[in-house]
Amino acid sequence: MSEQPQRQPSNKESEKKLMREGILRMALSSEARQRLANVKMVRPDLAASIEDYVIQLASAGRLKTVIDDEQVKQMLASLQDKKREIKIRRL
Repeated sequence: MSEQPQRQPSNKESEKKLMREGILRMALSSEARQRLANVKMVRPDLAASIEDYVIQLASAGRLKTVIDDEQVKQMLASLQDKKREIKIRRL
């Protein structure tokens, strides 16, 4: 009897991932990609939302230049501003 391998990723999933990575490679500078990779290790949800936004811009044809590290920093700052601020008051 041969064992069935565990569920392998489907072809469509891997194609979608490769296409996503290709778009990000064209749209982001190498420094920006490195910063997103670092963010992804700590906050994968935040990195995914930035990646989605960049892909939307690229798909709509609204990217005129490659997004650099400074622009990624600005995107990160704007998304983190939405975070709830906690103040501690001492009585």
